[in-house]
Amino acid sequence: MDFLQLTAPQAAAQLLGNLLISETPEGRVCGRIVEVEAYTQDDPASHTFKGHTARNNSMFQQAGTAYVYFTYGMHYCINIVTDKEGTGSGVLIRAVEPVEGIEIMWRRRYKEDMPATTARQRLLNLTNGPGKVAQAFGITREDDGVNLLDTSGIIRLESDSTTEAWRLFNTTRIGISQAKDVLWRWHTDSPYVSKTRP
Repeated sequence: MDFLQLTAPQAAAQLLGNLLISETPEGRVCGRIVEVEAYTQDDPASHTFKGHTARNNSMFQQAGTAYVYFTYGMHYCINIVTDKEGTGSGVLIRAVEPVEGIEIMWRRRYKEDMPATTARQRLLNLTNGPGKVAQAFGITREDDGVNLLDTSGIIRLESDSTTEAWRLFNTTRIGISQAKDVLWRWHTDSPYVSKTRP
């Protein structure tokens, strides 16, 4: 994934379609990335805008590093670091489309076993938001700083050889109070996208 060496806005759209994988004692969970947002150090909406701190340290590491943070006192979110080491740049994974381990995702998200039949909306709600992705994949602050390009890692990124005939969309980002007009959100037409419009 050499494209991760690019700036976050350049790398973000290229992450779409690649796989996020988590393998724990509970089993393997895998999802195709369908929605992302880019953040750079000169971006007022970025955690790195005010400089390098202990909290955002991972955003300044090598491309492919995970930056995991806690937000709203209840959710973890995962970013993939991009660009050159020291630049404070990354891409937030906003949504994935489940590929494997849906039953595990269901238990983590809904605290119950997956029923034999279920409403479509509950399936779509499994991973259609950044906090939901982290919960479904069992991602916590302990995963902050891991190398997502390590093929033996518990949580990692992998290329997907499957070709999808997706439509791609480029919009403003969601849930931020600054730089709201910047078009640094990309998503596919997957039903697992968090919102079709910001």
